[in-house]
Amino acid sequence: MKVLVLGATGGTGRLIVHEALVKGHSVVALVRSKARAPDLPGADVIEGDVRDEGHLTRALDGCDAVVSSLGTGLSPFSEVSLLTEATRALVPAMTRSGVRRLVCISALGVADSRGHGGFVFDRLFLPLLLRHAYKDKGRQEAAIRASSLDWIIVRPAMLTNNPARGSLRAVADLAGVSGGKIARADVARFVVEQLATDTWLRRTPVILW
Repeated sequence: MKVLVLGATGGTGRLIVHEALVKGHSVVALVRSKARAPDLPGADVIEGDVRDEGHLTRALDGCDAVVSSLGTGLSPFSEVSLLTEATRALVPAMTRSGVRRLVCISALGVADSRGHGGFVFDRLFLPLLLRHAYKDKGRQEAAIRASSLDWIIVRPAMLTNNPARGSLRAVADLAGVSGGKIARADVARFVVEQLATDTWLRRTPVILW
């Protein structure tokens, strides 16, 4: 399978590229600057803007699926819209290119998973530091849900750089879920697995240890 990875230079994105290659997929990475992507050996690195439909269409040529691991930094005072703009360009680009499978990384605490991040996260971090970023993630999710694509939205708990455990919990029923952690490497493995299974098709699994 040929996979376009967005956000390939991020901490999780680099691991997704590696995992996809290990699993025998070919990978295209659309990046802002090739100079920032020296650590993506084996990937076909294309320079472009993820918010530009034309750039996305070019990168999608010959692809079978897309993984979006785009993220934004902390923005406690200013609105952010990168994810919204990128997704609103991506959906029509995929539709016109005939690429149907989209696996998108969001986060625990977005949309109907709000209130399950744990006391400190829900009462402090989200309202004080992450509210704008999570609104952007919410708009991203809404744009994906409204599409006709074969989408899976993955909501990891708090990401760590710990070694992979090789196992995780993927849940849709959030009763009893209050925060949690998961290694980026385990997220990468789960995301790549979703390229070839319909277990979570058009659903929003939360993944955590």
